[in-house]
Amino acid sequence: MNTRDAGPLSALSAEHLSRYYRIISAAIGVHGFPELLSWLQGELQYYLPHQRLIVASGDFASHRIDLEVIPALPGAPSRPADPRPLSTFLQTLLHRWIEGKRLPLTLDILESGVPDSRSPADAPDSAARILHGGRCLLIHGITDRRSNRDSLYVMLGSKRYSRPALNAMQVLLPYLDTTLRRVASPVPSHVHDSTSGEWGLSRREQEIMKWVRLGKTNLEIASILGISAFTVKNHMRRIFKTLGVASRVQAAMKMAPPEERGE
Repeated sequence: MNTRDAGPLSALSAEHLSRYYRIISAAIGVHGFPELLSWLQGELQYYLPHQRLIVASGDFASHRIDLEVIPALPGAPSRPADPRPLSTFLQTLLHRWIEGKRLPLTLDILESGVPDSRSPADAPDSAARILHGGRCLLIHGITDRRSNRDSLYVMLGSKRYSRPALNAMQVLLPYLDTTLRRVASPVPSHVHDSTSGEWGLSRREQEIMKWVRLGKTNLEIASILGISAFTVKNHMRRIFKTLGVASRVQAAMKMAPPEERGE
């Protein structure tokens, strides 16, 4: 029998199957960002050792992607405000993944096409700074056929990734993807510094609420602002929590001018 056709779990011992079960079970219990970090840095590291995880999704061809770096670099948000410094590099990795029949692959950083990746760059969101200190990349992705969007997951490691790591990435990526979609990113401190005094919302959140009040959907707002619908959804979660409301209508009414609220 072809072991590849049987799947990466077919030849595992009971001990390894038990470890996979614990990792997947732990993922189900992740609902917040601190829990996510704990899960990524816990037993998952046995199969997928990494210093940093880069997650990118969206339309790579037009450089309209939603980007997250976990854990964030010192002095930088986990979601870089401008993903363009990394978008060309990530587009190259996406093409390599597609050319490899959409299977997990590993690349040496010095061969990955990152300029000056051996030394950090000044820009906080530069590829060189994000990848500094690593040696190899472990790459896998998911294509959403319904929305025609690609999601790319890139792990930065200090050692070369072996075949077992590639197999583990293939098995665990669906759980990693689902877990990340459940968890909203932490709001960086610098975002709070630019909030309005009355509502406590960031500029981006106020901008989103402007379109919500005009009746736009998350998909429409994402298209208008050039971000992903997933990012809009995360912002809406924060807006609801900040305003103490449970729906878009309540949020829009709370932020409406006094004359519109009948005051």
